[in-house]
Amino acid sequence: MDFQKEAILTETRRQFFAHGARGLGVAALASLGKSATISQPKGGLPGLPHFAPKAKRAIYLHMVGAPPQIDLLDYKPEMRNWFDKDLPDSIRRGQRLTTMTSGQTRFPIAPSIFKFNQYGKSGAWISELLPNLGKMVDDVAIIRTMNTEAINHEPAITFIQTGFMIAGKPCLGSWVAYGLGSMNEDLPTFVVMNATHSHPKANVQAISARLWSAGFLSGEYSGVPLRSGIDPVLYINNPDGVPSAVRRRMLDALGELNQLQHQKIGDPETLTRIKQYEMAFRMQSSVPDLTDLSKEPESIYKLYGEDARKPGTYAHRALMARRLVERGVRFVQVYQRGWDVHGNLPEVLPSQCKDVDQANWALIQDLKQRGLLDETLVIWGGEFGRTIYSQGKLTPTDYGRDHHPRCFSLWMAGGGIKGGVVHGETDEFSYNIVKDPVHVRDFQATILHCLGIDHDRFTFKFQGLDQRLTGVEKAEPVKALLA
Repeated sequence: MDFQKEAILTETRRQFFAHGARGLGVAALASLGKSATISQPKGGLPGLPHFAPKAKRAIYLHMVGAPPQIDLLDYKPEMRNWFDKDLPDSIRRGQRLTTMTSGQTRFPIAPSIFKFNQYGKSGAWISELLPNLGKMVDDVAIIRTMNTEAINHEPAITFIQTGFMIAGKPCLGSWVAYGLGSMNEDLPTFVVMNATHSHPKANVQAISARLWSAGFLSGEYSGVPLRSGIDPVLYINNPDGVPSAVRRRMLDALGELNQLQHQKIGDPETLTRIKQYEMAFRMQSSVPDLTDLSKEPESIYKLYGEDARKPGTYAHRALMARRLVERGVRFVQVYQRGWDVHGNLPEVLPSQCKDVDQANWALIQDLKQRGLLDETLVIWGGEFGRTIYSQGKLTPTDYGRDHHPRCFSLWMAGGGIKGGVVHGETDEFSYNIVKDPVHVRDFQATILHCLGIDHDRFTFKFQGLDQRLTGVEKAEPVKALLA
């Protein structure tokens, strides 16, 4: 990024806004009463995408707490013969442990109590807890060899979402919004939703807005949280007794004051503030239309399940994700907590899977039937894996698993992804990778590639460095996953 050129461009925008602030206000007012419409991409960087993208948009379903790959996607039948035997030192190799199990005198093997079945042309082994994933396995690519350096939740989630373990960098959705721009007039480019979980004993990890922050990018690229309830987006509605015409005049006056401030200070975030006020004004119309599910047919609720009628549930969020991308939102991030199964796994994990399995299948089918799947990248997974050994007491019917960064599983589908792929192999203990590792940086490079972006050429100058989502270490898109 050339700051001298940026200053010139900013000056040009300042002159434009100085003469056209009220014109923009009139346009925004005229848009009220219309639903969000898909438009030609606006904003973004010149020259992007670098090549023809397979995906135009993305939905990232992050399971906060880390689903246990051994119980879901990485079948290890030989472990049945290892129940309560110690994990061999030749397998553990002195690898780092968390403080939650580093004090254990033993590391007893806990085979999964759940059955697995083969599905699809690939014969992929899928847990009985995810039968709907099994039904669509030919549409998805399963990665069994994801790996990371982070061993605790906060740095691990931050790493997979921003490319760094320390907060403050732009997240994936912000990078995409910055690089590719918006595809709609009346909704944000990047939207974030949190989904509830159903089991009261599920261990919940904290997450914060740092995960959808734009970091050193302009604030306009931050994710906009969409809540359930009366006010889906905070602070966009007019105060009681303030009609839209009065709000319009107020925003016009505020815009003029901000223009004067920008002329004095030259801070480009002042112009961002003007844009965000105008977007909020348009969202007064587009958000109610977005969140009104009354026109969805009964067939949709049969597809997603009855939970889709309940605001805030995972099924409801999956349906909302479809509605968002249908209206041109570029990047949708959904978080669901409750996957931190240190204990009580046989009771909690089935509930977590029931929350998501039908909804994930429905989302893929819904996108497919609307002709959106080929242009929408869908990702499901957590921030790291789970140990084959039990944390704490092990019985034939109860166990828990600690954090395991050395290997974990997730799946991808849709735009740019080859369906029916099972990528990578782990050892018989699902502890070490033996074939085709996929690091977090490779995963991020693959996502960008599906969206037409060469991660090596996608940079932002900050603190004297050409910053990248994938950092400075080598990363490559995983070609075996690409359609």
